[in-house]
Amino acid sequence: MIFAFIEKNRHQYKVRRLCELFNVSTSGYYAWRERPVSAHRQHDEQLKALIKELHQGYRRAYGAARLHQELRHKGYHCSRRRINRLMREMGIKASTTGLYAWRPGQHVFYSSTGNQLSKLAKSTEAGEQWVGDFTYIKTKTGWFYHAVVLDLFSRKVVGWSFSRKRNAELTKSALRMALHRYPPKSGCLFHSDQGIEYAAHEYRDMVEGAGLVRSMSRKGNPLDNAFAESFFHTMKAELIHHKLFENEIEAVAHIVEFTEFYNRERLHSGIGYQSPDNYEKLCA
Repeated sequence: MIFAFIEKNRHQYKVRRLCELFNVSTSGYYAWRERPVSAHRQHDEQLKALIKELHQGYRRAYGAARLHQELRHKGYHCSRRRINRLMREMGIKASTTGLYAWRPGQHVFYSSTGNQLSKLAKSTEAGEQWVGDFTYIKTKTGWFYHAVVLDLFSRKVVGWSFSRKRNAELTKSALRMALHRYPPKSGCLFHSDQGIEYAAHEYRDMVEGAGLVRSMSRKGNPLDNAFAESFFHTMKAELIHHKLFENEIEAVAHIVEFTEFYNRERLHSGIGYQSPDNYEKLCA
């Protein structure tokens, strides 16, 4: 490590002076320079190049866990500890680092509140359990709303919509898209919170008319709809919090692009570090 530091700084300081500071011989340093690069170090350099490429390609959002899984998918043998070390050496970290505070025990606390959806058996096929929710998006010209429908089997976003108005049409449009693109199984459960956008008569009629079974979070317990909350958390951490959009058009374009990336490429820890699309293919 000392010789590596000297090598890195030899253009700024004299080699002899650096060797004196670290109490090593100049002959030892030059012998180290002439030594062939070990296979382990060569593999480190190869992994560093791949980490840099993947980290940039995945919106700089991936941390060591997902980079490790992606490298394994590509056939490279390495440990997560090694990826952590190499990322530290390169000064690379996930773009979400520091955005949210880690609070030990928080997951256990929330999971003990009695999430109604968690009482159901886990879905075994696409189209068995859907969840819906919406969020606020800020731009330089004002706020607008974004609604989604997720399939819990693969965590895939199957429907989405945007609107400047917070009403039943916002949530109906997202459901309409989901029904058209990915027709669910008969009796598919549809879970949402108790907002008026989901409780309105016209929305309930649409849900029941499509043969879906309605389910709603308990009042004052938004974490009953944790899967949808998790998606919005990911979207905001990896996209929204890094850019203030000029207007609604620009925001929508980026969000749709992110959603396609999320479905096709982004590795999801809840489904064995697969993308939603690939997970459905593997389980088909």
